[in-house]
Order: sequence, then C-alpha cells, then structure tokens
Amino acid sequence: MNGFGTRHSFEPGWSRFLWSERVRRRGLSLDGHDGRVIGAPWNYLLELEPEQPLSKREGVIWYPFHGWEQQRVIGDHKGLIEEIRDVETGPVTVCLYWLEYKDSGMRELYESAGFRVISHGFRGNNYRYTDTNFLKRQLAELRTHRRVASNRLSTAILYGISVGCEPAVYGDPMVLDDAHPVFGGVGRLRRQWPELHGERVDPGRAREIAREELGTDYRAEPAELRELFRWPAAEEGR
Repeated sequence: MNGFGTRHSFEPGWSRFLWSERVRRRGLSLDGHDGRVIGAPWNYLLELEPEQPLSKREGVIWYPFHGWEQQRVIGDHKGLIEEIRDVETGPVTVCLYWLEYKDSGMRELYESAGFRVISHGFRGNNYRYTDTNFLKRQLAELRTHRRVASNRLSTAILYGISVGCEPAVYGDPMVLDDAHPVFGGVGRLRRQWPELHGERVDPGRAREIAREELGTDYRAEPAELRELFRWPAAEEGR
C-alpha cells in the first residue's frame, strides 16, 4: 500500500506528507507519486507531552478490531472475551471505537466480563467534529498500562510500543464487511509484520518496527514544518 485509501486521488501541485520512508518508496513504485516523510503526528505529541514518573503500570489496554461508519466488523466478541481472559493477567481495559461504545449492548458485553470499558472519543467525519483530544486521551491511557493488545495489528499497537507497553496481537481477527481486496486483509498484516503477532512479542524487535513505521527519525523541527505547510512565521516572543 502507498499509505492512502482507495478513495483518494491526487491533484498536480499538491504535496504528500507521509509517516515513513517505506511508504514513500512504496507509493513511488506503485503510482509514481513521491512524498515528504515527516513522521506520524504521534511523534510530535510525544515531544509536547513528556512522560511523567508513574509509580506502576499495570494490566492491559485491549483494542478490539473495529469498523467505521460505512463498514462494520463481523466477529464473535464473546469468544474474544474468553481468549482475553485466558491470556491476560491483571486488570483489563477495553477501548472501543466510538460506534461500538455508543452501542450499549456491545459496551455492556465487555463490562459484564469485568473489564473496564472506555473510548478515546469521536474521530470526526469529513474534517468535521473531530475530537482534538483523542490522541491525548490515548497517550494518557497507554502510559498507565503494562501491555497493549488487539486482535488486529493497528496504529494503537505501534503507539503503545513507542511509550513502553509490551505488545501483543492475538485472537480472532474478525472480518471487515465488504473489505477492499487491495488492502490485503489480515493475511498481509501477518506476512508483513510477523514479529508483532502472538501473545508474547520480542520487545526489542517491536521497538525497531514501531520506530520505522511511525517515522520517529523523520520528525521535523518547528521551522521546517512552517515552511513545509506554508504556515505564517511565529510572532516574536511567542
């Protein structure tokens, strides 16, 4: 994949800003469009929100694979709950996508299992109603947990690795309704990142992968960002 969805088209003269060098190379080979690697927004948040000392991290924050407004996930959540119980020790926090969290039946299913259930907030749609504190909430939660896990490899796993969580990807990966074949499904994820799948993952290798995929080494300086995005210069004294 070139880092963009199937519905995106490109107009001459517009820049393409990317998370990682791997995605830049893939895009150049697939569609001839180059881009500028500046790393994930997550990297800039970590710079702005340095970690405060904590007495102890405990438990796991678990992200069930979710759909979105136009595609739902088909899967056995009761079976997934049993898998989580079999693998995890200590408290379990389940973070649901806002659609699943809004569904009281889905929320109660995980709550009845004794899990703490949260949502990081509304992601927005068509550039409207985005909860600007979404990533801040996610960061705060990840920093209180010892592990981060999901039944599908996702950015949440990479974010967790970047702040010191032990990663895991296991359980029924479920099925996204009417998934576009170009994305390759869970098969591509397992082929491309086999080291991140399993109940226990090598932490050193996981950190290497997260650093590469999040483009940590490509984080731009403020002056560079202003030039790239054509932002006005910062006012003197601010």
